[in-house]
Amino acid sequence: MAIHPQAGQLASHDLLVNLPELMSAYYLRKPRVTTHPDERVSFGTSGHRGSALLNSFNENHIRAIAQAIAEYRQAHKVTGPLYLGKDTHALSEAAFQTTVSVLTANGVRVRVQLNGGYTPTPVISHAVLTHNKTELDMSDGIVITPSHNPPEDGGIKYNSSKGGPADKDITDWVAKRANALLEVDLEGVNVFTPEEAGASGLIEPFDYINHYVDDLENVIDMKAIADAKIRIGVDPMGGSGIHYWQPIAKKYGLDITVVNSEVDPTFRFVPRDKDGRIRMDCSSPYSMRGLLTLKDDFDIAVGNDPDYDRHGIVCARFGLMNPNAYLAVAIEYLSQHRKQWPQDIQFGKTLVSSGMIDRVVAGLGRKLCEVPVGFKWYVEGLCKGSMAFGGEESAGASFLRKDASVWTTDKDGFIMALLAAEILAVTGKDPQAFYEAQVVKYGKPFYKRIDVTATSAQKALLGALDAKDVTQTELAGEAIVSVLTHAPGNGAAIGGLKVSTENGWFAARPSGTENVYKIYLESFVSEDHLVELEKEAKSLVDHVLNS
Repeated sequence: MAIHPQAGQLASHDLLVNLPELMSAYYLRKPRVTTHPDERVSFGTSGHRGSALLNSFNENHIRAIAQAIAEYRQAHKVTGPLYLGKDTHALSEAAFQTTVSVLTANGVRVRVQLNGGYTPTPVISHAVLTHNKTELDMSDGIVITPSHNPPEDGGIKYNSSKGGPADKDITDWVAKRANALLEVDLEGVNVFTPEEAGASGLIEPFDYINHYVDDLENVIDMKAIADAKIRIGVDPMGGSGIHYWQPIAKKYGLDITVVNSEVDPTFRFVPRDKDGRIRMDCSSPYSMRGLLTLKDDFDIAVGNDPDYDRHGIVCARFGLMNPNAYLAVAIEYLSQHRKQWPQDIQFGKTLVSSGMIDRVVAGLGRKLCEVPVGFKWYVEGLCKGSMAFGGEESAGASFLRKDASVWTTDKDGFIMALLAAEILAVTGKDPQAFYEAQVVKYGKPFYKRIDVTATSAQKALLGALDAKDVTQTELAGEAIVSVLTHAPGNGAAIGGLKVSTENGWFAARPSGTENVYKIYLESFVSEDHLVELEKEAKSLVDHVLNS
Protein backbone atom coordinates (compact mmCIF):
# COMPACT_ATOMS: atom_id res chain seq x y z
CA MET A 1 0.00 0.00 0.00
CA ALA A 2 1.36 3.41 -0.98
CA ILE A 3 1.88 5.90 1.82
CA HIS A 4 -0.72 8.68 1.71
CA PRO A 5 0.90 12.05 0.88
CA GLN A 6 -0.56 13.61 4.05
CA ALA A 7 0.34 10.74 6.39
CA GLY A 8 1.68 12.17 9.64
CA GLN A 9 -0.17 15.47 9.17
CA LEU A 10 -3.27 16.68 10.98
CA ALA A 11 -6.53 16.29 9.09
CA SER A 12 -8.33 19.39 7.83
CA HIS A 13 -11.68 20.20 9.44
CA ASP A 14 -13.69 18.90 6.46
CA LEU A 15 -12.18 15.43 6.92
CA LEU A 16 -13.19 15.05 10.57
CA VAL A 17 -16.10 12.78 11.43
CA ASN A 18 -19.46 14.54 11.39
CA LEU A 19 -20.54 13.87 14.96
CA PRO A 20 -24.23 14.88 14.62
CA GLU A 21 -24.57 12.62 11.58
CA LEU A 22 -22.80 9.76 13.36
CA MET A 23 -24.91 9.99 16.50
CA SER A 24 -28.15 10.33 14.55
CA ALA A 25 -27.23 7.21 12.61
CA TYR A 26 -26.67 5.29 15.86
CA TYR A 27 -30.23 5.94 17.02
CA LEU A 28 -32.14 6.13 13.74
CA ARG A 29 -30.67 3.48 11.47
CA LYS A 30 -31.76 -0.13 11.92
CA PRO A 31 -29.61 -3.09 10.85
CA ARG A 32 -31.06 -5.20 8.03
CA VAL A 33 -29.84 -8.49 9.42
CA THR A 34 -31.90 -10.81 7.21
CA THR A 35 -30.73 -9.29 3.92
CA HIS A 36 -27.33 -7.71 4.70
CA PRO A 37 -24.86 -10.11 6.37
CA ASP A 38 -22.39 -7.29 7.05
CA GLU A 39 -24.98 -5.69 9.35
CA ARG A 40 -25.29 -8.71 11.65
CA VAL A 41 -23.55 -9.01 15.02
CA SER A 42 -20.16 -10.60 14.47
CA PHE A 43 -17.48 -11.07 17.13
CA GLY A 44 -13.91 -10.98 15.83
CA THR A 45 -10.89 -11.90 17.96
CA SER A 46 -12.58 -10.34 21.00
CA GLY A 47 -15.63 -8.22 20.19
CA HIS A 48 -18.14 -6.75 17.75
CA ARG A 49 -16.99 -3.67 15.84
CA GLY A 50 -18.57 -1.46 13.22
CA SER A 51 -19.85 2.01 12.42
CA ALA A 52 -23.31 3.51 12.79
CA LEU A 53 -22.88 5.06 9.35
CA LEU A 54 -22.52 1.56 7.87
CA ASN A 55 -25.43 0.09 9.86
CA SER A 56 -23.00 -2.20 11.69
CA PHE A 57 -22.90 -0.55 15.12
CA ASN A 58 -26.28 0.91 16.03
CA GLU A 59 -28.52 1.09 19.08
CA ASN A 60 -30.31 -2.11 18.12
CA HIS A 61 -27.01 -4.00 17.92
CA ILE A 62 -26.08 -2.93 21.45
CA ARG A 63 -29.51 -3.66 22.89
CA ALA A 64 -29.39 -7.15 21.41
CA ILE A 65 -25.81 -7.83 22.56
CA ALA A 66 -26.45 -6.51 26.07
CA GLN A 67 -29.60 -8.65 26.36
CA ALA A 68 -27.69 -11.72 25.15
CA ILE A 69 -24.94 -11.12 27.72
CA ALA A 70 -27.53 -10.68 30.49
CA GLU A 71 -29.11 -13.99 29.52
CA TYR A 72 -25.71 -15.71 29.35
CA ARG A 73 -24.86 -14.45 32.85
CA GLN A 74 -28.14 -15.72 34.22
CA ALA A 75 -27.76 -19.15 32.61
CA HIS A 76 -24.24 -19.53 34.00
CA LYS A 77 -25.00 -18.10 37.44
CA VAL A 78 -22.74 -15.08 37.17
CA THR A 79 -24.46 -13.12 39.94
CA GLY A 80 -21.84 -10.55 40.91
CA PRO A 81 -21.59 -7.03 39.53
CA LEU A 82 -20.68 -6.45 35.91
CA TYR A 83 -17.74 -4.05 35.56
CA LEU A 84 -18.50 -1.71 32.68
CA GLY A 85 -15.93 0.46 30.91
CA LYS A 86 -15.86 2.75 27.90
CA ASP A 87 -13.28 4.64 25.89
CA THR A 88 -13.43 8.10 24.32
CA HIS A 89 -14.91 7.30 20.91
CA ALA A 90 -18.18 9.14 20.24
CA LEU A 91 -20.19 5.96 19.82
CA SER A 92 -18.82 4.57 23.08
CA GLU A 93 -20.81 7.02 25.20
CA ALA A 94 -24.05 6.22 23.37
CA ALA A 95 -23.42 2.48 23.55
CA PHE A 96 -22.53 2.79 27.23
CA GLN A 97 -25.92 4.33 28.04
CA THR A 98 -27.72 1.73 25.93
CA THR A 99 -25.87 -1.09 27.68
CA VAL A 100 -26.73 0.28 31.13
CA SER A 101 -30.41 0.57 30.16
CA VAL A 102 -30.59 -3.10 29.13
CA LEU A 103 -28.45 -4.60 31.89
CA THR A 104 -30.31 -2.85 34.69
CA ALA A 105 -33.66 -3.83 33.14
CA ASN A 106 -32.43 -7.41 33.46
CA GLY A 107 -31.53 -6.96 37.14
CA VAL A 108 -27.76 -6.79 36.59
CA ARG A 109 -25.68 -4.70 39.00
CA VAL A 110 -23.39 -2.47 36.94
CA ARG A 111 -20.21 -0.89 38.31
CA VAL A 112 -19.24 2.32 36.54
CA GLN A 113 -16.48 4.88 37.02
CA LEU A 114 -16.97 7.04 40.11
CA ASN A 115 -18.07 10.55 39.07
CA GLY A 116 -18.32 9.45 35.44
CA GLY A 117 -15.42 9.31 33.01
CA TYR A 118 -13.64 6.62 31.07
CA THR A 119 -12.33 3.21 32.04
CA PRO A 120 -9.53 1.45 30.10
CA THR A 121 -9.70 -2.19 29.03
CA PRO A 122 -6.94 -3.45 31.40
CA VAL A 123 -8.58 -1.69 34.34
CA ILE A 124 -11.79 -3.65 33.76
CA SER A 125 -9.84 -6.91 33.60
CA HIS A 126 -7.98 -6.03 36.80
CA ALA A 127 -11.24 -5.16 38.59
CA VAL A 128 -12.95 -8.41 37.56
CA LEU A 129 -10.00 -10.54 38.65
CA THR A 130 -9.51 -8.84 42.02
CA HIS A 131 -13.25 -9.10 42.70
CA ASN A 132 -13.34 -12.79 41.90
CA LYS A 133 -10.29 -13.44 44.07
CA THR A 134 -11.78 -11.83 47.18
CA GLU A 135 -15.58 -12.03 46.86
CA LEU A 136 -17.99 -14.97 47.02
CA ASP A 137 -19.99 -14.03 43.91
CA MET A 138 -18.53 -14.07 40.39
CA SER A 139 -18.26 -10.95 38.25
CA ASP A 140 -17.46 -10.25 34.62
CA GLY A 141 -17.08 -7.17 32.42
CA ILE A 142 -17.91 -5.30 29.25
CA VAL A 143 -15.63 -2.79 27.54
CA ILE A 144 -17.16 -0.46 24.98
CA THR A 145 -14.38 0.37 22.55
CA PRO A 146 -13.27 -0.14 18.94
CA SER A 147 -9.68 0.02 20.23
CA HIS A 148 -7.32 2.05 18.00
CA ASN A 149 -9.74 2.26 15.07
CA PRO A 150 -11.04 5.49 13.46
CA PRO A 151 -13.31 8.01 15.21
CA GLU A 152 -16.46 6.88 13.38
CA ASP A 153 -16.12 3.32 14.68
CA GLY A 154 -17.72 1.67 17.69
CA GLY A 155 -16.99 -1.58 19.46
CA ILE A 156 -18.14 -3.73 22.35
CA LYS A 157 -16.45 -6.76 23.88
CA TYR A 158 -17.38 -9.14 26.65
CA ASN A 159 -14.84 -10.17 29.28
CA SER A 160 -15.72 -13.37 31.10
CA SER A 161 -15.26 -14.09 34.80
CA LYS A 162 -11.64 -14.93 33.95
CA GLY A 163 -11.13 -11.24 33.28
CA GLY A 164 -10.13 -11.39 29.64
CA PRO A 165 -11.80 -11.67 26.24
CA ALA A 166 -14.47 -14.36 26.35
CA ASP A 167 -13.82 -17.72 24.70
CA LYS A 168 -15.10 -18.30 21.18
CA ASP A 169 -17.88 -20.59 22.40
CA ILE A 170 -19.18 -17.75 24.58
CA THR A 171 -18.95 -15.05 21.90
CA ASP A 172 -20.50 -17.38 19.32
CA TRP A 173 -23.46 -17.93 21.67
CA VAL A 174 -23.81 -14.20 22.36
CA ALA A 175 -23.63 -13.32 18.65
CA LYS A 176 -26.17 -16.02 17.71
CA ARG A 177 -28.61 -14.90 20.40
CA ALA A 178 -28.14 -11.21 19.55
CA ASN A 179 -28.82 -11.84 15.86
CA ALA A 180 -31.93 -13.87 16.76
CA LEU A 181 -33.20 -10.90 18.77
CA LEU A 182 -32.48 -8.53 15.88
CA GLU A 183 -34.41 -10.78 13.49
CA VAL A 184 -37.57 -10.38 15.59
CA ASP A 185 -37.21 -6.61 16.02
CA LEU A 186 -35.82 -6.97 19.58
CA GLU A 187 -38.82 -8.82 20.95
CA GLY A 188 -37.63 -10.16 24.29
CA VAL A 189 -35.17 -7.33 24.98
CA ASN A 190 -35.71 -5.61 28.33
CA VAL A 191 -34.95 -1.88 28.39
CA PHE A 192 -35.17 0.75 31.12
CA THR A 193 -35.55 4.46 30.51
CA PRO A 194 -32.67 6.54 31.92
CA GLU A 195 -34.93 7.50 34.84
CA GLU A 196 -35.80 3.87 35.55
CA ALA A 197 -32.15 2.81 35.36
CA GLY A 198 -31.14 5.61 37.72
CA ALA A 199 -33.82 4.68 40.22
CA SER A 200 -33.11 0.95 40.07
CA GLY A 201 -30.28 1.01 42.61
CA LEU A 202 -28.32 -1.25 40.25
CA ILE A 203 -25.81 1.37 39.04
CA GLU A 204 -22.88 1.25 41.47
CA PRO A 205 -20.15 3.95 41.30
CA PHE A 206 -16.69 2.41 41.65
CA ASP A 207 -13.26 4.04 42.09
CA TYR A 208 -11.50 2.30 39.22
CA ILE A 209 -8.58 4.76 39.18
CA ASN A 210 -7.28 4.28 42.72
CA HIS A 211 -8.19 0.59 42.72
CA TYR A 212 -5.84 0.06 39.77
CA VAL A 213 -3.15 2.65 40.51
CA ASP A 214 -2.64 1.54 44.12
CA ASP A 215 -1.87 -2.01 42.94
CA LEU A 216 0.69 -1.13 40.24
CA GLU A 217 3.69 -1.56 42.55
CA ASN A 218 2.90 -5.28 42.66
CA VAL A 219 3.56 -5.70 38.94
CA ILE A 220 6.10 -2.94 38.13
CA ASP A 221 9.21 -1.86 40.09
CA MET A 222 7.92 1.68 40.63
CA LYS A 223 10.60 2.46 43.23
CA ALA A 224 13.39 1.75 40.74
CA ILE A 225 11.82 4.14 38.22
CA ALA A 226 11.45 6.86 40.86
CA ASP A 227 14.97 6.39 42.26
CA ALA A 228 16.50 6.59 38.77
CA LYS A 229 14.54 9.79 38.07
CA ILE A 230 13.45 8.53 34.65
CA ARG A 231 11.78 11.32 32.69
CA ILE A 232 8.64 9.87 31.11
CA GLY A 233 6.61 11.59 28.41
CA VAL A 234 3.05 10.37 27.83
CA ASP A 235 0.70 10.94 24.91
CA PRO A 236 -2.70 9.45 25.85
CA MET A 237 -3.81 10.07 22.24
CA GLY A 238 -7.12 11.32 23.61
CA GLY A 239 -7.80 7.96 25.21
CA SER A 240 -9.42 6.49 28.30
CA GLY A 241 -6.24 6.45 30.41
CA ILE A 242 -5.84 10.19 30.43
CA HIS A 243 -6.88 10.62 34.09
CA TYR A 244 -4.63 7.82 35.37
CA TRP A 245 -1.17 9.27 34.79
CA GLN A 246 -1.31 12.09 37.33
CA PRO A 247 -2.37 9.73 40.17
CA ILE A 248 0.39 7.32 39.12
CA ALA A 249 2.97 10.09 39.23
CA LYS A 250 1.73 11.38 42.57
CA LYS A 251 1.54 8.04 44.36
CA TYR A 252 4.92 6.74 43.22
CA GLY A 253 6.90 9.96 42.87
CA LEU A 254 7.48 9.60 39.14
CA ASP A 255 8.55 12.30 36.69
CA ILE A 256 5.67 12.04 34.20
CA THR A 257 4.66 14.71 31.71
CA VAL A 258 1.39 14.32 29.80
CA VAL A 259 2.16 16.08 26.52
CA ASN A 260 -1.42 16.20 25.26
CA SER A 261 -4.39 16.38 27.62
CA GLU A 262 -7.09 16.87 24.97
CA VAL A 263 -10.12 14.60 24.67
CA ASP A 264 -12.20 15.13 21.55
CA PRO A 265 -14.21 12.36 19.83
CA THR A 266 -13.09 13.63 16.41
CA PHE A 267 -9.49 12.92 17.47
CA ARG A 268 -8.50 15.96 15.40
CA PHE A 269 -5.14 16.15 17.22
CA VAL A 270 -4.00 12.69 16.05
CA PRO A 271 -1.96 12.84 12.80
CA ARG A 272 -3.26 10.86 9.84
CA ASP A 273 -2.05 7.27 9.53
CA LYS A 274 -0.22 5.80 6.53
CA ASP A 275 -3.47 5.48 4.55
CA GLY A 276 -4.56 9.05 5.33
CA ARG A 277 -7.19 8.08 7.90
CA ILE A 278 -7.20 9.14 11.53
CA ARG A 279 -6.34 6.04 13.49
CA MET A 280 -5.10 6.10 17.09
CA ASP A 281 -2.47 3.45 16.44
CA CYS A 282 0.38 3.91 18.89
CA SER A 283 2.55 1.51 16.87
CA SER A 284 2.36 3.75 13.78
CA PRO A 285 5.11 6.37 13.31
CA TYR A 286 2.58 8.49 11.42
CA SER A 287 -0.09 8.53 14.14
CA MET A 288 2.63 9.00 16.77
CA ARG A 289 4.39 11.86 15.00
CA GLY A 290 3.35 14.39 17.65
CA LEU A 291 5.11 12.46 20.41
CA LEU A 292 8.09 11.62 18.21
CA THR A 293 8.86 15.30 17.75
CA LEU A 294 9.26 15.54 21.55
CA LYS A 295 11.36 12.39 22.05
CA ASP A 296 14.52 14.29 22.99
CA ASP A 297 12.74 15.88 25.96
CA PHE A 298 12.36 12.53 27.75
CA ASP A 299 14.28 9.38 28.63
CA ILE A 300 11.27 7.26 27.65
CA ALA A 301 8.10 8.40 25.93
CA VAL A 302 4.97 6.29 25.54
CA GLY A 303 1.67 6.41 23.68
CA ASN A 304 -1.48 4.34 24.06
CA ASP A 305 -4.60 3.77 22.02
CA PRO A 306 -8.07 4.88 23.21
CA ASP A 307 -8.85 1.84 25.37
CA TYR A 308 -5.25 1.45 26.59
CA ASP A 309 -4.74 -2.14 25.55
CA ARG A 310 -1.85 -1.19 23.24
CA HIS A 311 1.47 0.52 23.77
CA GLY A 312 3.95 2.52 21.72
CA ILE A 313 7.48 2.88 23.13
CA VAL A 314 9.66 5.82 22.08
CA CYS A 315 13.35 5.81 23.00
CA ALA A 316 15.16 9.15 22.99
CA ARG A 317 18.09 7.99 20.89
CA PHE A 318 16.12 5.91 18.38
CA GLY A 319 12.44 6.83 18.14
CA LEU A 320 9.42 4.51 17.98
CA MET A 321 10.27 0.86 18.59
CA ASN A 322 8.91 -1.91 16.43
CA PRO A 323 6.23 -3.71 18.50
CA ASN A 324 7.77 -7.12 17.82
CA ALA A 325 11.16 -5.89 18.99
CA TYR A 326 9.74 -4.60 22.26
CA LEU A 327 7.96 -7.90 22.94
CA ALA A 328 11.28 -9.74 22.60
CA VAL A 329 12.97 -7.26 24.93
CA ALA A 330 10.19 -7.42 27.52
CA ILE A 331 10.34 -11.22 27.62
CA GLU A 332 14.11 -11.32 28.12
CA TYR A 333 14.09 -8.62 30.79
CA LEU A 334 11.17 -10.09 32.73
CA SER A 335 12.59 -13.61 32.63
CA GLN A 336 15.76 -12.27 34.26
CA HIS A 337 14.24 -9.84 36.78
CA ARG A 338 11.15 -11.63 38.11
CA LYS A 339 12.88 -14.02 40.49
CA GLN A 340 9.63 -15.43 41.89
CA TRP A 341 8.46 -16.65 38.49
CA PRO A 342 8.95 -20.43 38.11
CA GLN A 343 11.69 -21.52 35.72
CA ASP A 344 9.29 -23.75 33.77
CA ILE A 345 6.65 -21.06 33.23
CA GLN A 346 5.56 -20.36 29.63
CA PHE A 347 6.02 -17.22 27.54
CA GLY A 348 3.30 -16.70 24.94
CA LYS A 349 3.38 -15.33 21.41
CA THR A 350 0.95 -15.44 18.50
CA LEU A 351 1.91 -17.28 15.32
CA VAL A 352 2.29 -13.97 13.47
CA SER A 353 4.69 -12.41 15.98
CA SER A 354 8.41 -12.22 15.24
CA GLY A 355 10.61 -15.30 15.21
CA MET A 356 13.02 -13.23 17.29
CA ILE A 357 10.81 -14.14 20.25
CA ASP A 358 11.33 -17.85 19.52
CA ARG A 359 15.08 -17.37 19.46
CA VAL A 360 15.15 -15.27 22.63
CA VAL A 361 13.00 -17.72 24.59
CA ALA A 362 15.11 -20.65 23.41
CA GLY A 363 18.30 -18.78 24.31
CA LEU A 364 16.97 -18.23 27.81
CA GLY A 365 16.15 -21.92 28.20
CA ARG A 366 12.48 -21.05 28.74
CA LYS A 367 9.26 -22.49 27.35
CA LEU A 368 7.44 -20.92 24.39
CA CYS A 369 3.69 -21.21 23.82
CA GLU A 370 2.62 -20.24 20.28
CA VAL A 371 -1.11 -19.56 19.83
CA PRO A 372 -3.49 -18.21 17.16
CA VAL A 373 -4.18 -14.49 16.80
CA GLY A 374 -6.33 -13.11 19.63
CA PHE A 375 -5.52 -12.35 23.24
CA LYS A 376 -8.27 -14.71 24.39
CA TRP A 377 -5.82 -17.58 23.89
CA TYR A 378 -3.71 -16.28 26.79
CA VAL A 379 -6.54 -15.86 29.28
CA GLU A 380 -6.45 -19.34 30.79
CA GLY A 381 -2.66 -19.45 31.18
CA LEU A 382 -2.39 -15.98 32.70
CA CYS A 383 -5.35 -16.65 34.98
CA LYS A 384 -3.80 -19.89 36.30
CA GLY A 385 -0.28 -18.47 36.49
CA SER A 386 1.10 -21.07 34.07
CA MET A 387 1.92 -18.38 31.50
CA ALA A 388 4.16 -15.48 32.52
CA PHE A 389 3.66 -13.26 29.49
CA GLY A 390 1.35 -13.04 26.51
CA GLY A 391 1.97 -10.67 23.60
CA GLU A 392 0.66 -9.81 20.14
CA GLU A 393 2.53 -8.31 17.19
CA SER A 394 -0.01 -5.48 17.11
CA ALA A 395 1.55 -3.95 20.25
CA GLY A 396 -0.51 -5.53 23.00
CA ALA A 397 0.69 -7.61 25.95
CA SER A 398 0.30 -8.35 29.64
CA PHE A 399 2.26 -10.29 32.24
CA LEU A 400 2.04 -11.64 35.78
CA ARG A 401 2.59 -9.84 39.05
CA LYS A 402 6.00 -10.05 40.70
CA ASP A 403 4.77 -12.96 42.83
CA ALA A 404 3.70 -14.87 39.67
CA SER A 405 -0.03 -14.42 40.29
CA VAL A 406 -2.40 -12.96 37.71
CA TRP A 407 -2.47 -9.19 37.05
CA THR A 408 -4.73 -8.85 34.01
CA THR A 409 -5.91 -11.31 31.39
CA ASP A 410 -6.36 -8.59 28.81
CA LYS A 411 -3.73 -6.46 27.11
CA ASP A 412 -2.39 -3.73 29.41
CA GLY A 413 -0.85 -0.65 27.83
CA PHE A 414 -0.07 0.93 31.20
CA ILE A 415 2.25 -1.79 32.47
CA MET A 416 3.96 -2.26 29.11
CA ALA A 417 4.64 1.49 29.04
CA LEU A 418 5.92 1.56 32.62
CA LEU A 419 8.02 -1.55 32.00
CA ALA A 420 10.05 0.41 29.44
CA ALA A 421 10.93 2.91 32.16
CA GLU A 422 11.75 0.07 34.57
CA ILE A 423 14.09 -1.53 32.05
CA LEU A 424 16.00 1.74 31.65
CA ALA A 425 16.05 2.36 35.41
CA VAL A 426 17.33 -1.13 36.32
CA THR A 427 19.72 -1.88 33.45
CA GLY A 428 20.81 1.58 32.37
CA LYS A 429 19.85 0.64 28.79
CA ASP A 430 16.70 1.73 27.03
CA PRO A 431 14.64 -1.03 25.34
CA GLN A 432 16.04 -0.22 21.88
CA ALA A 433 19.63 -0.68 23.09
CA PHE A 434 18.49 -3.93 24.69
CA TYR A 435 17.05 -5.05 21.36
CA GLU A 436 20.18 -4.17 19.42
CA ALA A 437 22.10 -6.54 21.68
CA GLN A 438 19.56 -9.25 20.85
CA VAL A 439 20.11 -8.66 17.12
CA VAL A 440 23.84 -9.16 17.54
CA LYS A 441 23.20 -12.44 19.34
CA TYR A 442 20.27 -13.89 17.39
CA GLY A 443 20.29 -12.19 13.97
CA LYS A 444 18.36 -9.34 12.38
CA PRO A 445 14.73 -9.96 11.38
CA PHE A 446 12.96 -8.18 8.52
CA TYR A 447 9.21 -8.17 9.13
CA LYS A 448 6.18 -7.02 7.12
CA ARG A 449 2.39 -7.24 7.12
CA ILE A 450 0.19 -6.64 4.09
CA ASP A 451 -3.54 -6.78 3.33
CA VAL A 452 -4.83 -8.46 0.18
CA THR A 453 -8.39 -7.98 -1.10
CA ALA A 454 -10.48 -11.14 -0.85
CA THR A 455 -14.09 -12.20 -1.31
CA SER A 456 -16.09 -13.74 1.51
CA ALA A 457 -15.82 -17.10 -0.26
CA GLN A 458 -12.04 -16.82 -0.52
CA LYS A 459 -11.79 -15.85 3.15
CA ALA A 460 -13.85 -18.87 4.12
CA LEU A 461 -11.66 -21.13 1.98
CA LEU A 462 -8.49 -19.73 3.52
CA GLY A 463 -9.86 -20.20 7.00
CA ALA A 464 -10.60 -23.86 6.29
CA LEU A 465 -7.25 -24.84 4.76
CA ASP A 466 -5.53 -28.08 5.61
CA ALA A 467 -1.75 -28.57 5.63
CA LYS A 468 -2.02 -31.05 2.74
CA ASP A 469 -3.38 -28.23 0.54
CA VAL A 470 0.18 -26.87 0.36
CA THR A 471 2.11 -29.05 -2.09
CA GLN A 472 5.20 -26.87 -2.58
CA THR A 473 8.42 -28.04 -0.97
CA GLU A 474 10.39 -24.78 -1.13
CA LEU A 475 9.77 -21.15 -0.21
CA ALA A 476 12.09 -18.30 -1.28
CA GLY A 477 14.96 -20.69 -2.00
CA GLU A 478 14.74 -22.68 1.23
CA ALA A 479 13.14 -26.00 2.07
CA ILE A 480 9.79 -25.74 3.84
CA VAL A 481 10.18 -27.21 7.31
CA SER A 482 6.60 -26.81 8.56
CA VAL A 483 3.09 -26.01 7.38
CA LEU A 484 0.75 -25.16 10.21
CA THR A 485 -3.02 -24.75 10.28
CA HIS A 486 -3.19 -25.30 14.05
CA ALA A 487 -1.12 -23.57 16.72
CA PRO A 488 1.60 -25.74 18.28
CA GLY A 489 1.05 -24.16 21.70
CA ASN A 490 -2.55 -25.23 22.18
CA GLY A 491 -3.64 -27.11 19.07
CA ALA A 492 -6.27 -24.49 18.19
CA ALA A 493 -7.08 -23.76 14.55
CA ILE A 494 -5.37 -20.60 13.34
CA GLY A 495 -8.01 -19.83 10.70
CA GLY A 496 -5.39 -19.83 7.95
CA LEU A 497 -1.91 -21.22 7.55
CA LYS A 498 1.72 -20.57 8.44
CA VAL A 499 4.58 -21.81 6.27
CA SER A 500 8.12 -21.77 7.66
CA THR A 501 11.68 -22.37 6.47
CA GLU A 502 14.87 -22.23 8.50
CA ASN A 503 15.31 -18.48 8.02
CA GLY A 504 11.88 -17.20 7.08
CA TRP A 505 8.14 -17.69 7.30
CA PHE A 506 4.81 -16.31 6.21
CA ALA A 507 1.32 -16.62 7.64
CA ALA A 508 -1.98 -15.88 5.90
CA ARG A 509 -5.32 -15.49 7.65
CA PRO A 510 -8.66 -13.86 6.76
CA SER A 511 -9.68 -10.65 8.48
CA GLY A 512 -12.63 -11.02 10.81
CA THR A 513 -14.04 -7.58 10.00
CA GLU A 514 -12.87 -6.61 6.48
CA ASN A 515 -12.91 -8.17 2.99
CA VAL A 516 -9.19 -8.83 3.02
CA TYR A 517 -6.79 -11.50 4.12
CA LYS A 518 -3.62 -10.58 5.94
CA ILE A 519 -0.17 -11.86 5.08
CA TYR A 520 2.59 -11.65 7.69
CA LEU A 521 6.17 -12.24 6.58
CA GLU A 522 9.58 -12.38 8.19
CA SER A 523 13.10 -13.05 6.97
CA PHE A 524 16.27 -13.46 9.00
CA VAL A 525 18.32 -13.11 5.79
CA SER A 526 17.76 -9.73 4.10
CA GLU A 527 15.24 -7.24 2.72
CA ASP A 528 15.66 -8.86 -0.69
CA HIS A 529 14.79 -12.23 0.80
CA LEU A 530 11.67 -10.65 2.39
CA VAL A 531 10.62 -9.38 -1.05
CA GLU A 532 11.03 -12.89 -2.46
CA LEU A 533 9.04 -14.30 0.47
CA GLU A 534 6.21 -11.87 -0.25
CA LYS A 535 6.13 -12.73 -3.94
CA GLU A 536 6.07 -16.48 -3.34
CA ALA A 537 3.64 -16.25 -0.42
CA LYS A 538 1.10 -14.39 -2.55
CA SER A 539 1.59 -16.92 -5.36
CA LEU A 540 1.18 -19.86 -3.00
CA VAL A 541 -2.00 -18.48 -1.42
CA ASP A 542 -3.45 -17.57 -4.82
CA HIS A 543 -2.74 -21.10 -6.06
CA VAL A 544 -4.44 -22.65 -3.06
CA LEU A 545 -7.47 -20.33 -3.26
CA ASN A 546 -7.96 -20.81 -7.00
CA SER A 547 -7.14 -24.49 -7.36
